[in-house]
Amino acid sequence: MTTPFLLGLTGSIGMGKSTTAKMFAELGCDVWDADAAVHRLYARDGAAVEAVASLLPDAVSDGEVQRDALKSHIKENPEVLSKIEDIVHPLVAEDRARFIGQSNAEIVVLDIPLLFENGTESEFDAVAVVSVDPDTQRKRVIARGQMSEEMFEKIRAKQMPNAEKEARADFVIPTYNLRDAKKAVETIVMKIRAGEIHA
Repeated sequence: MTTPFLLGLTGSIGMGKSTTAKMFAELGCDVWDADAAVHRLYARDGAAVEAVASLLPDAVSDGEVQRDALKSHIKENPEVLSKIEDIVHPLVAEDRARFIGQSNAEIVVLDIPLLFENGTESEFDAVAVVSVDPDTQRKRVIARGQMSEEMFEKIRAKQMPNAEKEARADFVIPTYNLRDAKKAVETIVMKIRAGEIHA
């Protein structure tokens, strides 16, 4: 079995990463989602539950890790974050490796929100970043009705500036509309399959 081409997919909040990931899946790529992996680890019988319960017993109830409880702990004591990451990151890496190992697809897309921030770009054959201008990004996030403008700005401040992500990526996918995003995705997949982008 040939080794799949590993394409890292990243982008800041509100940039359209989830929609773009689906476009890759529609073209026959296998897509692994880092956030979904964390949800699996925190769910009942998930691989992270026991370790999190040992660290923060009240953050686990009904056999599941409660994300809101984790957030409260991190807010009260920021040092807890690195301890949680020490538990979760190796398990996420295992989940990802398992997914890649079981894939029969020519291209595996790895949807990782903080790919550049975590310094993992060297683990992929190429990296694609989804992108829109800051104003469009803000409008999209606020329109979801799930966070305040202040909360959004705090999250954005923690993420690498979009211009830097674009400069470091092999591909930039503009997501102002579905047509242009799809065209960019199709071009990337075509180039990889044609051997123009080498692993």
